[in-house]
Amino acid sequence: MSETAVTVESPATGTTAETTASCCGSCGTGATETPATGTAGRADFQVKGMTCGHCVTSVTAELRKIDGVTDVAVDLATGKVTVDSTVSLADEAVAAAIDEAGYDLVGRLG
Repeated sequence: MSETAVTVESPATGTTAETTASCCGSCGTGATETPATGTAGRADFQVKGMTCGHCVTSVTAELRKIDGVTDVAVDLATGKVTVDSTVSLADEAVAAAIDEAGYDLVGRLG
């Protein structure tokens, strides 16, 4: 595995954060995003099956399609996905987005 330092800009807030992430190297990414602060809601989910930066990109892209989602942060090592939103998220909508990305939602954390 390789480690890559990546600067990520959140389109929702315009903030940037530098992250270091491991990746299997198959897609050349491996970036994770740091969640923005000051949003109306934050929910943590456990996702099974993610192994590389491509996984992070796929999950992030699908979750961002949900109305009200302002930011997504994926911790690849633990499978924890943090979603910031302006509204309360339905678990069914999150599960559908995760499924569309090709992974399994284990459930909501805490």
